[in-house]
Amino acid sequence: MSQFQQLGLSPALTDELARAGFDQPTPIQQQAIPLALEGHDILGLAQTGTGKTMAFGLPMIDLIKGNSEKRAAKSAKALILAPTRELVNQIAENLLPMVRSLSLRITKVVGGQSINRQVTALAKGTDVLVATPGRLIDLLDRGDVTLSSTRFLVLDEADQMLDMGFIHDLKKIAPRLATPRQTMLFSATMPKQLEELSRSYLSNPKRVQVAPPGKTADKIKQSVLFLDKPQKQKKLREILSDDLGGLSLVFARTKRGAERLSKDLIADGYNAASIHGNKSQGQRDRAIKAFREGTVTVLVATDVAARGIDIPGVARVINYELPNVAESYVHRIGRTARAGREGEAISFCSPDERSLLKDIEKLIKREFEGKPAEGKSERPAPAKSDRGDGKSKPPRRSRRRRSKGPKNDAPKSANNGSRGNPRSGQNRVNKGSGPKKKSSAA
Repeated sequence: MSQFQQLGLSPALTDELARAGFDQPTPIQQQAIPLALEGHDILGLAQTGTGKTMAFGLPMIDLIKGNSEKRAAKSAKALILAPTRELVNQIAENLLPMVRSLSLRITKVVGGQSINRQVTALAKGTDVLVATPGRLIDLLDRGDVTLSSTRFLVLDEADQMLDMGFIHDLKKIAPRLATPRQTMLFSATMPKQLEELSRSYLSNPKRVQVAPPGKTADKIKQSVLFLDKPQKQKKLREILSDDLGGLSLVFARTKRGAERLSKDLIADGYNAASIHGNKSQGQRDRAIKAFREGTVTVLVATDVAARGIDIPGVARVINYELPNVAESYVHRIGRTARAGREGEAISFCSPDERSLLKDIEKLIKREFEGKPAEGKSERPAPAKSDRGDGKSKPPRRSRRRRSKGPKNDAPKSANNGSRGNPRSGQNRVNKGSGPKKKSSAA
């Protein structure tokens, strides 16, 4: 008997898990699956990369299969709500093989795509509906879907839904679901407003948790660089030019900033792309696909656009600008050190961002050392609880500019210093950056 079978899952589902390469459950799955199979509401506190999609998805699918109720037109037996299109796509992709193994149907509906195609997909009904709140309300208001027979509800990344203002959408959606129903809420952090929300939607929930709310993954090496704003781009190039391998995810605070930064990196010869709210869904999907495959090795993103990115090959997260909301820091750096791997998070902090850093330190209960005087740059400052002495290499000397031609701050190539060929494998196509073997931490 497999470890997944010991949790109470059906043989058909555990056989599919074995074929897909999932050999053992993650801690959050070990806690949540048996309780969910017993019909309990679940309050799950877990970061991205811990396997929470399967923690709520597997028992839900098994319970739907055991329900003899026939699939009705325009209906859904289970509803999974997520804050962004990327996360909806990720959830649906992860659950699709499991759903098919039990001869069930899964449908996703998101904004930015043809609503008519989604209406057609829903016409015969579905077993599992994965949706963003906005598009789901559009379909509900048009009468193209009904939730009157929906007895399973999952709210994934609930803290992010709260931050993005989806609380009003949830209040419109929840009353349309069947009662009684089973509800599972998963979040990386637990702000006070979310605690109040959980009391409204969960009935005597069982709490499952793999790390305290707001705690960052132990396998992420965190450091802060104190820089003036004009120094940030030069320092970013130095970091990206280090031959460390893997993929780099860079966070900017605004859509305009993300676009400008990615264009500057491309002009300097880096294999870079950007995702933000001004990009079409097709552009975002193509950029994420290229990043996953390693043809793009530096992805510049805003907080909203990056939610749902689950790519094991992300070796480092760079906070080019600190987030306005401290909880977003946890979500940002959680994109590295996925599925038990190690990762690195480097944050740039300018003088006007010191208050944002203090909020982050308060949330994660860690203090970064070595804060310099105002306006001075300094080498990386590790968190006090990190191992090591916090030393870093001194910055390289930038090469002289030639008297002719455009000015260029790109790092010098190890071969010939050419502008279009940054020296490291980090900036070249790296097809081996993501492991092919699947992990249960989906």
